Formats: sequence, structure tokens, C-alpha cells
Amino acid sequence: MLRKNSDDHLYLQVADGIEKMIGEEVLKIGDKLPSVRVLSDEYGISMGTAFQAYYHLEGKGLIEARPKSGYYVRFNFRRFPRLPEKSDPEPFVNEVSIEDMISTVYRNMSTDDLLNFSVAVPPVELLPAAKLNKALVHAIRASKDHGINYEHVQGNKDLRKQLSKLAFNWGGKFSADDIVVTAGCLEALNICLRAVTKPGDTVAIESPTYFGIFQAIENLGLKVLEIPTDPVTGLDIDELAKAIKKFKVSACVFVPNFNNPLGSCMPDEKKKLLVELITKHKIPLIEDDIYSELYFGRHRPKTCKTFDKEGWVLLCGSLSKSLAPGYRIGWAIPGRFTEKVMRLKLVHTVSGVAITQLAVAHFLSIGRYEYHLKNLRKALHTQCLRYIQGIIQYFPPDTKVSRPQGGFVLWIEVNKKINSFKLYQETVKHQISIAPGQIFSSQGQFRNCLRISYARPWDADVERGLRIVGELIKKMIK
Repeated sequence: MLRKNSDDHLYLQVADGIEKMIGEEVLKIGDKLPSVRVLSDEYGISMGTAFQAYYHLEGKGLIEARPKSGYYVRFNFRRFPRLPEKSDPEPFVNEVSIEDMISTVYRNMSTDDLLNFSVAVPPVELLPAAKLNKALVHAIRASKDHGINYEHVQGNKDLRKQLSKLAFNWGGKFSADDIVVTAGCLEALNICLRAVTKPGDTVAIESPTYFGIFQAIENLGLKVLEIPTDPVTGLDIDELAKAIKKFKVSACVFVPNFNNPLGSCMPDEKKKLLVELITKHKIPLIEDDIYSELYFGRHRPKTCKTFDKEGWVLLCGSLSKSLAPGYRIGWAIPGRFTEKVMRLKLVHTVSGVAITQLAVAHFLSIGRYEYHLKNLRKALHTQCLRYIQGIIQYFPPDTKVSRPQGGFVLWIEVNKKINSFKLYQETVKHQISIAPGQIFSSQGQFRNCLRISYARPWDADVERGLRIVGELIKKMIK
């Protein structure tokens, strides 16, 4: 039964029903699907809507069209490879030193002739460039000073009002005065870290985690304590509780929603327990929430900040992964540390770029952001499935792959004979860049793991790239 008043388009409802039947093996690989005409009659939809449903499933790689024969089931989710192992870092505090490896991997990140699987940012073709250009023109014309003067230290007030409205999506009830605009999420993380720590302090992080967090910690003279993390449910709270008893933890930096690189998403009940734990011990939690809008399910996951009643969670977000990477629009909701974050922001950058803040405030106010996000989420979900299918096809049979429910990246575990940094050096010879697993751990773990971004839409070059990486892995195993 189709829900005529549903927010989902009719073709998506039809496609979701067929996808569910494939997942439950009511429809098996190789089965022929009803003709477009029959599908149209069965569901009471137009032929065009029936075609759209099949095009959608074909884009995900779940079905295929055979000339003069019709549509057939091509892939079943039960063919997914096994998940990567839960991380098991050594329980000790250590200083960070991964700068050289990161610099090597990302030295040529903007090179046009490189097939870049290592950078987790959306390509321009998935972003509303024309609408953003119009917003920029509007901002210049509407601004009394044409966006030339300094912006308020806390950030443009109209932008902060729009960001406070976005917070309602995850249960946040904040005013513009609770938000500090920053130059991207990484600046927000840096300033929040400075607000709650001093050199020599220990910061708990997930293992593996985004290397930019390591760099921020290292630059501030801090030490890290890696906490085991599950590839599906995220941080192990019991292990964190043990670590807090054993070590003096001054702060935590976690990515609960669609962790980079695992793609894990902490269930909401675990987020609540985490907030209760850090509140009990009065340990600030810096929550990196940069990927949460890029969910594949029906609803945006909640944040730890949702459950924060005493202000110990400092939420950091950004539009860099969802709208405009180069505009450098980020923010922090620092709770009880707002005044200190404000003072540090003043010392650090005085203020952000006025014109991009004005443009984004206008773009958000006209309601185009959610429309853009729906299209972006759909594209990323489709690309995620196609990349996984490519890995199944071209990588060795013992390969393990994460199953992200949002975000940009896949975490891949291969044979223990593989050193992923050496693999990276080989892929570069073929003009392909991957992210070796070692850069996601301060302990040099995950040497037989790699991260691949599925941000780039699936095409012949992507397929060729995955085939080459798979062949190189097979060659290195021998």
C-alpha cells in the first residue's frame, strides 16, 4: 500500500518495497522482476513512476537491465563481506607523531589527474553551486557594507539564528547566543580543546579516528588515550569507564555519528549513557558532529549534546561536508565553556569571513538546504552500495568492509600481510590515492586497513581504480 501523503516520492516507496524483498530473499539474485507495465498496474502508478523506481534500484546496483529481456535482481545485501574487527588499542597514554605520513598522503590531494579515494569531501557536482552563487550575490547587494567589514566575533547573528533552527532536527533547543561561528569544524575543535585542557593533559579518543584530531592534539602539547571502538555501534563506553578510573582524563573528543573512518553510529541510548558518565566525572566531551546530516535512514541521529543537561558537551559542527567546503563555515555550541571559547576565538582569528556567513545565512533561510540534503543523501547512499559491490568484485575474498549508515567513507580490513602505507605507495604509481590505516591511530595500528571515500559518483574510472587497488592487494599477498 503506497502512502499518498508521505514525504517520500511514490517511486521511492515502490523502490523501497522491492529493495526489502531483495534483502529478505523473496526476490533472489537472477530473478526476473515484473515488467514496467505490470509494476505500473500492480501499484497503480504511472509508467514513468515505475521506470523511476527501477532506475533508482539500478543506480544502487541492486538490479540490472538486460536488453530485450527486462530487469533482473543483481545484488543482495546478504552478500556483504564480514565487518572489520573491533579495535583493540594498548591501554596506555602516548604522544602523537604521524605528521610525516599524513603529509605524504595529502601532499597531492588537489591534483586533477589523481583518482582520489583518500579525501572525504563532496565533489562540486553534488553541491548546489548555482544556488550558492546567487546567495553570494544577494549577500553582497543586501549587506550595508558589502561584506567588507569585520563580522561579529561570535559570528553573523542571522547565520547563528539559522543554525539554532537546524539544531531542532536533533532535539537541540538553543538560541543564537549559544553558538560561536568558526572557520570550519577543525577550528571549532581546536578552540574547544584549548578551552578545556592545558599542555600535558590526556585526551580520550576513539580508535581509529580522524587524523585531524591527532594533529590538533599534538599541536597543543596534549597526550592521547585510544579507546576501543566497534565498527557498528562506536565507542566502547565500558572501556572508557575503565580508562577514566586508571588514568587522569582531562577531556574526550569523539565522533559519535558516522565516525571517520569507521562509519559507526552510536545508538542514542549509548549517547545518553556516555553523557551521564562524563558528567559524573566532570570531564568535558568535545563532540564532532560534522557528518550527522548525511544519514541514509529515515531520521537524523541525535547527538550527545541532546542529552547534555549541565553543559559538559561542546558540540562542533560544520557545513564543509554537506554544502560548501571552501566557505569554511563551522560552529561550536560550547555549553558552560562558551565565554572561554569566545575569548579564544577573539585571540585566534578575531572574526570569520563576513561574506560567506551572510551568503550561507540567506541560503539556509530560503529553505533550499534540506532539499539539497535529500539529494545528497540519496547520492551518497547509492555510491556507498556501488563501491561495496566493486570491492566485493575486485578485492580478495577475505576482505572485510564496514557498513556505514551515513557519511562518506568505507573502512576496509585486508590480509595481515598487507602494509597499507606500502600499498598507498604502489597505488600512487597508478595515479590512485588511498588513505592507509596507520594514519588513523597514534599507536601505528591498522597497518592492514585502509579508508576509501565514496564521495565521487560511480563511473568507469572509479571501477577501474578499485580493480587496480584489488589487483595490487592480491599481488602483495603472494
